Amino acid sequence: MNIYVGNLDYNLKEDELGEIFAEYGEVISVKIVKDRETGRAKGFGFVEMAVEAEGDKAVEELDGAEVNGRNIKVNKARPRPERPPRRDRY
Repeated sequence: MNIYVGNLDYNLKEDELGEIFAEYGEVISVKIVKDRETGRAKGFGFVEMAVEAEGDKAVEELDGAEVNGRNIKVNKARPRPERPPRRDRY
């Protein structure tokens, strides 16, 4: 199950986010999205959990929870929309 996590503290590390979700079950991966140019966190990320029921429990209990002084937003990630192939304009 892929989970969206928003309103993250910009200094939160991926391993710290993973530890929070690991309390609810097996975490497969954690990705905090960063700006390509600056490398600075954008304040949101994704956590992938192995068991859907454990992911559902994490979403239910962590949505609105305080992490590093911020109330995080947690919900099931929606599938990424299909985008047309990029064409270079050279």
